[in-house]
Amino acid sequence: MPAFRPRYLRSVAAALVLTAAVPATSAGAASDSGAGSAGGLREVMFVGNNWDGTADVIKSSGDFARIGRIDVVPDKDARMAEINANPIRWIYFMAIRNSVGEGHDQFVDDMYSTPDGTSVVVSRPSFADVVSIDLATGAVNWRFPVSGYRSDHMAVSPDGKRVAVSASLSNTVHVLDIDTGAELGRFATGDKPHENIFTRDGKYIYNMSIGDVNTATDAPWLDWTKGDRHITVVDATTYQQVKVIDMRSRLDAIGLKDYSDAVRPAVFSPDESKLYFQVSFFNGFFEYDLATDRITRTKTLPKNPATGDDRTTFVNDSRHHGLSMSPDGAKLCVAGTMDDYATVVDRATLQEGPLVTAAKPYWATVSGDGKSCVISESGADQVTAISFATGRKTVSVPVGDHPQRVRVGHVAADWTNPSAS
Repeated sequence: MPAFRPRYLRSVAAALVLTAAVPATSAGAASDSGAGSAGGLREVMFVGNNWDGTADVIKSSGDFARIGRIDVVPDKDARMAEINANPIRWIYFMAIRNSVGEGHDQFVDDMYSTPDGTSVVVSRPSFADVVSIDLATGAVNWRFPVSGYRSDHMAVSPDGKRVAVSASLSNTVHVLDIDTGAELGRFATGDKPHENIFTRDGKYIYNMSIGDVNTATDAPWLDWTKGDRHITVVDATTYQQVKVIDMRSRLDAIGLKDYSDAVRPAVFSPDESKLYFQVSFFNGFFEYDLATDRITRTKTLPKNPATGDDRTTFVNDSRHHGLSMSPDGAKLCVAGTMDDYATVVDRATLQEGPLVTAAKPYWATVSGDGKSCVISESGADQVTAISFATGRKTVSVPVGDHPQRVRVGHVAADWTNPSAS
């Protein structure tokens, strides 16, 4: 069992106190820049509403209008019965709620549809699992409990057949068959695995571990307490480690010793020669050259005057969390989470465009037609599209409670809400 960190200890203590008063009773496979529909499928976007336990299905471009909503916790009663019957699982469940969940349960972190558009695969942090949900009936097809007590970010292979999921409390990534949920392999990571990325040819998986983001030891001189954070690169066939990239030494080499090496959202250039990434506490991002193995450029973005520099106030250590790139590689889109804006940055010059006001934007992806950056505004319960061409907002669409991950996927051309069928 992983060791508790200070903030988790406080959560556990609170959970144990509550035990005396509360009885243990039951209470897609398309890429983010893909476009078009084929074979009776309709391209859509899935928006995971983390605190709701739902996923909104919206148009993948144009007016991004909502098409329907999916319940991603149809088995909630059964899961809660299991948790309430197991004191250790209940303690972790409450610790997740009171720390990373900001007082809320985390019912959906990430999701991808299957290539045939019949199901959506969802990671559910509070339930420590991955499930496949039938898009026609809303029923659970399969369920995979991850090792440890929390699931997190996922990635789908270019052929849509495999899904990789981070088990953040066991320092493991599981790779599953997307149709059956069978485990095809797993590999070890640094502390608290987070983002996963398959390379375009499907040969490698990159995993970014972010360490302990729920502790109050946020001062630069205490950075060593955050754990072992690095990028793990594995062979996507054998799941054997190919190399480890530790950004600590790369940051030190350019004089940024006080910067965190916890790599958050990241995106490759179209030719995969460059990796752009955000790190904890930093208002900006870095460019890393894979061939020379060094950080080549640093982009510092404006601070919001209303946002203080007290690192302990940043949600899960992430001042900026969300990064995407236009399909032609010309523009980057950045979610300035704690600074309450998003902006499109010219990749050649690193000049940012207009700062588009947004309420705690938590993710950035690319619309189906490749023309827009779509951010999730977790503080306003909406998603907002920003034009890559102009850098300006085009539309906002209401969604559920605390939207985070947004993914392009597919449903059947005639799909309607299972609950409305």
